[in-house]
Order: sequence, then C-alpha cells, then structure tokens
Amino acid sequence: MPGALFVNIPAGAVTLAFALRMLPSPPGLGLRAGADVAGAGLGTSALVLGVYAIVGASAWAGVVAVLLLAAFIARQATARKPMLPLRIFRSSVISGSNAVQALLSAGFLSFFFLGSLYLERVLGFGPLKIGLAFLPVAVVMGAFSARFSAQLVVRFGPFAVMVVGQVVIAAALFMVAFGPSTADYFANLLLPMVMLGLGGGLTFPALTMIAMSSVQPTEVGLASGLLNTTGQVGGALGLAVLATVATISSGTNSDAAGGFHAAWLVAAVIVVTALIVTLATLRPRPAIAAECEILEEAA
Repeated sequence: MPGALFVNIPAGAVTLAFALRMLPSPPGLGLRAGADVAGAGLGTSALVLGVYAIVGASAWAGVVAVLLLAAFIARQATARKPMLPLRIFRSSVISGSNAVQALLSAGFLSFFFLGSLYLERVLGFGPLKIGLAFLPVAVVMGAFSARFSAQLVVRFGPFAVMVVGQVVIAAALFMVAFGPSTADYFANLLLPMVMLGLGGGLTFPALTMIAMSSVQPTEVGLASGLLNTTGQVGGALGLAVLATVATISSGTNSDAAGGFHAAWLVAAVIVVTALIVTLATLRPRPAIAAECEILEEAA
C-alpha cells in the first residue's frame, strides 16, 4: 500500500518542470520581511494535534491543540506581518464563506474515503473497480466546474447555484445513508455518485466567487489561500469525526455496513448545516450582483 504513494512523485516532478519554465518568478520579500514562521508553526501544530485528538480520543492532545490555537490567534493579532491578518474576518461574507467551506468539505470529501472502504469491505470491489466506481463523480464535477457552472452563475447568480448544489449534495448523502446494507452499484450508488459530482461542480466554484467578490484586489490571494486551507482543514477534521462515527457504529451494529451508513447520515446533516449557514450569511450583495451583470454583458 505505501508503494502507491510513489505515483505522486513523477506527477509532481512534471508539474515542477512546467512551473519553472512557464510561471513568472518575481523576487520575494525574504523570510524576515514576508514570512510569519512562528505563526505558521503554531497554526500547523494546532491543526495536526486537533485531528490527532479526535482520531486518538486523546484529551491531552485536545488541550494542547486549543492552547496552540489560542497562541496562534494571539500571534496573528500582534505580529508585524501576520500570515493571517485577523481583520479579514470582519467581513461577514469571508467568515460565512469559510464556515461553509469547512462544513461542506467535512461532509463532501469524507464520503470518498469512507465510500472506498465500503466498496472494498462490503461489496468486495478491487482497487481498479473502486476507481471506476468514483469516475462519474470526477467526470460530472469536472464538466460543471470547467464549463456549465460558470454559465449557470451568469444566468442565476452564484448564491442560487450554490444553494442548489448543496441541496443536491445533501440529497445524495441521504440516499446512500438510507440505502440497503449490501447495495447494488448501478441500482443504488450510481445516481448518488452523479449527484455528488453535480453538487460539487455547482457549489464550490460559486462559493469561491462569492468569497472573492468581498475583498479588495490586494487581498484576493489571502482570501483564496484561506478558503483553500479551510477546505483542507475541514476535510481532515470531518474525516476524523466521521471515521470515528463509522467505527463506533459498526462496533454496536450487527450490520457490517451500519457504520458507513451512520457516518453518511452525519455527513448529510453537516451539509444541511452548511446550507443553513449559507442562507444566513451569504445572501446576494450589490457587489456580487454587479459582478454577475458584468459577466453577463461579456458573455
């Protein structure tokens, strides 16, 4: 199994080669002027220990993680050049977008890890068959992210597109959560896979547009990096929580698939919570409406 991770090395090498040849390389500010090393260390350590505390049910790790997180926040409030200026959270759109991103990632991304285990341990799928089983998600999500999502955003606005996308994701997760213990792929899983791809392809591009529309051009990089980081952290924490739910539920349920269904039900509830946060904090604002009008005129 560890050998499979070596597949990433040639892909990374090719990417690095193209980046060195094709991307501009402006001079940086230097570590002393432009990098908050202490903040990066505190933030990373807090997140790693937080995940470990959930997975390992370690009380001491949880306490240390909270202390490190508090130290990180204090550092960002006092550092001359913080890696995450706290003023950015004064925007309700930025705060809401990151909350939604964390919740969506927790519910959406965790499905693929748990789904792989379900396909292997319950349905007996091999590695190639598991990859093909998830192919509809990638194809549909890629198509909508690259092409159709932008057209729908221009026509209906990013808020409406994102709401519909979240409804579709939640519906797909409820379908697999209440599906049969030993599912037939084509009868019980293919449609949810397509729906997950559709929901993801609608939701995440629209969410990014809403978040980016609320910041100044000089802060786009910061807001984008924060949104991506929130997604990664939300996905990691969500997976830790849902894997724990699946383990506990499978231990108290005679049905071998019971743990997976319980975890997917929790994931669906998390996505519904993200939808509630979306409705409460990310309703259309004039800046977003104006941006959509410009896109529509350009089209």
